[in-house]
Amino acid sequence: MTSAKEATERAAPRDRGGDVHLRAGAQMREYEAAVHRIAADGPAKLLDWGCGFGQISHMLKARGLDVTSIEWNPEIDEGTVRPAARYPDVLVRYTREPVRLPYDDGRFDAVLSMGVLEHVQEPGASLDELHRVLRPGGTLYVYKLPNRRSYLERLARRAGLYYHGQLEHDALYTMSTARALVMAHGFRVTELRLANMLPLTLTAGWAERGAGAIWGAGRALSAVPLLNRVATNVELVATRLP
Repeated sequence: MTSAKEATERAAPRDRGGDVHLRAGAQMREYEAAVHRIAADGPAKLLDWGCGFGQISHMLKARGLDVTSIEWNPEIDEGTVRPAARYPDVLVRYTREPVRLPYDDGRFDAVLSMGVLEHVQEPGASLDELHRVLRPGGTLYVYKLPNRRSYLERLARRAGLYYHGQLEHDALYTMSTARALVMAHGFRVTELRLANMLPLTLTAGWAERGAGAIWGAGRALSAVPLLNRVATNVELVATRLP
């Protein structure tokens, strides 16, 4: 039986800051960039693994993609399918399984992990399962892996705010450890980078007015060698090997 503590730590990890990431303009710019990239690749069937509020599924669907949305939640009956509260065009399937996915082998052309892989109980087992449901040659997109060296994570910790690594199943990565993990579970990494030097979830009026500038400056700074060692996130794209 799952304890209340475990349920709190495991359920909807991307919601720990409430819906701030939906209200912050700079954060929405990051989502838009990811959606633009994935839509340009044009996968026929995509799994939004750990879809949260459903915002990315909604945005991908608006670009014409066939998106399947799944979310882990121990308080909802296994296999329940219902519209996302904020994005009713998105049908979310809920699961209590921490690893196993209710899909056939090779069903998807692409899988998206947007702020999910760092929270799962068994990253290796979850990657094996993503490998299983992807077709050979399919694409795995991983966004928002927390960088172990991030200066923003250190500031959050000192300020008493939520930081990655605070809870039992949180994981932190470097580019090397992220690459090694994904490669060990049947993927070839085709893109790997550090991202986001500035905080994206600011919602003050000045931050909203300057959302585009914050987003652009953060991305530009994350391309500066040495400085980017303390960027917020690791991002990667990988191909499923046979």
